[in-house]
Amino acid sequence: MTDSKLPGLLVFENPIIRGFNPDPTICVLPSTATTPTQYFLSTSTFEYFPGCAIYFSEDLINWKLIGHALTRRSQIELRTVEPGAGSWASTLRYRPQEKRWYLTNGLFQRYRLTADERIFPRGFYVWTDDIFEETTWSDPVYFDNPGFDQDLFWDDTNGKVYLSTTVRISKRELDSKLKDFAIHISEIEIESGRTLTPPVVIRESPHGIAEGSHIMRRGKYYYMFVAEGGTEAGHQEWVFRSIDGPLGPWEGQGKALWYNGPDEEVQRTGHADVFEDGKGKWWAVFLGVRPIKKDGKFLEPQLGRETYLVKVKWVDDWPIFNAGKNITFLTEGREHVQRIEPTTSDPTIQWSARLDQPELELGWYQKNTPLKKCYSLTERPNALRIHGSCYDLSSPEAPSMLLRKQESFNETFNATLYFKPSKSGYEAGLTIWWSMYSYASIGITAIDGENGKTLRTVVKRKPLGQAGNLEVCSHLLSKLIAQVDSVALSAEATPTTYVLSLKHGSETERITFDVEDLCVTPPVGGAFTGVMFGLYALGKWEPVLDPADFTDIHVRTMRAS
Repeated sequence: MTDSKLPGLLVFENPIIRGFNPDPTICVLPSTATTPTQYFLSTSTFEYFPGCAIYFSEDLINWKLIGHALTRRSQIELRTVEPGAGSWASTLRYRPQEKRWYLTNGLFQRYRLTADERIFPRGFYVWTDDIFEETTWSDPVYFDNPGFDQDLFWDDTNGKVYLSTTVRISKRELDSKLKDFAIHISEIEIESGRTLTPPVVIRESPHGIAEGSHIMRRGKYYYMFVAEGGTEAGHQEWVFRSIDGPLGPWEGQGKALWYNGPDEEVQRTGHADVFEDGKGKWWAVFLGVRPIKKDGKFLEPQLGRETYLVKVKWVDDWPIFNAGKNITFLTEGREHVQRIEPTTSDPTIQWSARLDQPELELGWYQKNTPLKKCYSLTERPNALRIHGSCYDLSSPEAPSMLLRKQESFNETFNATLYFKPSKSGYEAGLTIWWSMYSYASIGITAIDGENGKTLRTVVKRKPLGQAGNLEVCSHLLSKLIAQVDSVALSAEATPTTYVLSLKHGSETERITFDVEDLCVTPPVGGAFTGVMFGLYALGKWEPVLDPADFTDIHVRTMRAS
């Protein structure tokens, strides 16, 4: 395709994977006589379950979610972790000698950056011989070295395996004003994860943060790609090379590969993984954000960190990303590849839930690892039934809530709710979710009426721009609902606002609020994810004995964004 902004060039549109999909890592399965080259990519999931999304593509532009690497409590135990903790950046690699995929990961159980309090995880890897079947991933093989953003590198020149990871420098100055997170590397025994050599610091950043390391070999050089400057406005990517091996010494260019600043349409770019596409061409995937500007300033990017792609060229054995230019939405490619949008009878419907099968389709998430299954697709035909638990939406525990990522600035998440609560405090509805400290919801609840009768009413929660501060209005401010069988719920997103609505009979209840009132920094943890839409059911410190049934669940997109 061509575009007037890039005349005469083949271009594609970034991001290639939209919505909250940070820290991309990629590996390539070369073509055979019967199959084309296949690409597999994983992104981070942080406090959400299942963990480590796995995407598949045959053209680098169109990606399909095929599963998750961490789907069992034995792999991903996230009880009461705070926002921004949980499952951090992975490395996904394929070993053709073994016909096996490896994925490294690390789970932060505590990450309180405002108090400089962190429990660095003991990372691990899981493996599978069938990446298309998510249940085949192994239980974790744990490393000895602590840290995050684990990377595995097999040096086929000597048969050794190296683990690089980010952890705080042990000999840091006590009065240091920097975080002093550096890349450390050790030789390990891959079968057990056991450390064989003491960790060596191979990159300290002048910014105080070096993370997201990926080591590879091309020709006579070893290369190390490192994300530096933190994942906020200063995020950037650096590259180093060594002729001797993973332990160095490493040489650099004295500057970042590129830097997308805080005034550009794509920002916070970095955390790159570089690969050859099976045709002799080189590329890189990395994260970035696309914030909206309002009143002269950029809002916190509600879609979170997304996955971007650029081509890479090698000059004098150094990589050049995107022809040396900063990243924009329209990006120079190498051949014509059309992005395939979903085809439905209604062209405005981007996605519609499959409710006629025994299990949830891919793309639904829960906050934290759930203690037990809270939903069913078989108890009521063609409906998603949620059994409310004793935990509300502000609880550190996993509430009975199912979430899907917001993928564009202009879309509406819709559902029909059938719910007849028989006891005061029972509640079910729809949420626009940022974290347990900031969200909006609208739903049906029960209150005690006269003569012992239980009445249904609307309950609404609205974020007010401060973590933990929600405006709640229910029976005192809302009209009582007649005994209708169902209500229509919707969450409408625009680039700068959200609207939650509940329609019952001829009347509609609404909540309207601004993006900046929702996307606020939590008091503990961090804001590393993106907005999600969700369905929930809850009770006041007791299980809900009346099921909440949701039907006609779909996302309607007004225009591409």
